[in-house]
Amino acid sequence: MSAMSNNWSRRSLFRAAAGMAAAGTLAACGGNNGRGSSGGSGKALTQYFHAYGEAGVEQAVKRYAKAYKDANVTTQWITGSQFEQKLFAALLTKNAPDVFEFHPQIQLVKSGQVADLTDIIEPVKDDFNPADITSHTVDGKIYGVRMIDDPQFFFYRPSLFEKAKIEVPQTLEELIEAAAKLKTSKVKGAFLGNDITPVQNPLIWSAGADTLTEDHKVAFNTDAVAEGLKQLRGLFTSGNLLLDAPADWWDPSAFTQGLTAIQWCGMWAMPTMQKALGDDIGIFPFPKVGSAGRQSVTNGGWSMFVNAKGENVEAAKEYVKWLWIEQKQYQEDFATSYGFHIPPRTSLAQSATKLKSGLPAEGVKLFNEFGHFDNIGWTQAMISSINDVMANSVRKDGDPKAQLDAAQKKVDAELTKLFG
Repeated sequence: MSAMSNNWSRRSLFRAAAGMAAAGTLAACGGNNGRGSSGGSGKALTQYFHAYGEAGVEQAVKRYAKAYKDANVTTQWITGSQFEQKLFAALLTKNAPDVFEFHPQIQLVKSGQVADLTDIIEPVKDDFNPADITSHTVDGKIYGVRMIDDPQFFFYRPSLFEKAKIEVPQTLEELIEAAAKLKTSKVKGAFLGNDITPVQNPLIWSAGADTLTEDHKVAFNTDAVAEGLKQLRGLFTSGNLLLDAPADWWDPSAFTQGLTAIQWCGMWAMPTMQKALGDDIGIFPFPKVGSAGRQSVTNGGWSMFVNAKGENVEAAKEYVKWLWIEQKQYQEDFATSYGFHIPPRTSLAQSATKLKSGLPAEGVKLFNEFGHFDNIGWTQAMISSINDVMANSVRKDGDPKAQLDAAQKKVDAELTKLFG
């Protein structure tokens, strides 16, 4: 699902822990203090969700909560920007949520902020995508239940490709050439997000590298990644790239309104795109970068966590177990009725009718073949260091290898703090 109906980026991911240091309340988020009642009885629980952009999601989440009979579950629907900062500020107050959605971050585990959910997941562990289990596991314990998997790739207009007599790009060079051929006086060739950071991890993966090794060492600082950054710099300065679009990359409007012929976006946007453009939509992974590279697909998504420092930890775990483990009909509804997403439960992913044909089925295929998942050890500070690389070597004209070297020093320092 799209990040939210504002200009917050999923990748600032869409995953900040820096906000843990911030204090304050969620008064600016409006509404109640999260301690009201719903259709249940017994303990009062509060859950936090960011404001998804797709129509009907808020109503669905509240409908699920109302159906739970063992507690009064109130939903805080966080609108506006900086969801993660507001969430982490709230976690430091007496109004902290009992349950909240976010992304796996090892700081949450090391600070004791999120509860161990191994006991509720273990009985159905084999029905979850193994990569989703791995991305939520620290020292053999599972923290968080994956709700949806959100693959991201390039969307394109086959009719425009045919008119320009070009094939689907297999390499970054071919993507840059395609953007040049597709550009017209009214349409830009490609859109990679307003700050281009959404493609920073795909660039690394497609260059045959990774963010970190399995033993928590830097893996992104390679000559192939540096060369890829140089190529992106060329695309940025070419005039063929859409910059500063009215809505950022997670919103399909730049594509559906004809501002760009190619857009990096998520599978969640397929229904909106199909409504606007019919069958004139195709998808392809981030193309290969360099001779040792391989195409890649980002797998984003959201997970549900229990606040380990809350007053109702066991009740919160029971609610998460009920909704995100036992209630398969709600899980499928959440994944396929308000945009297209892949259920992390293998049984649901295989049975979801809406994902079995056409463009969604192609998305699932690319996800299975080229998908890369969250790394729980890849923290917001590390993400920010690569954001700086993109800003300084693509948007500006800094030397890519020097920028990667600087990022490695920052990431090494973080890794030492976390893992020794």
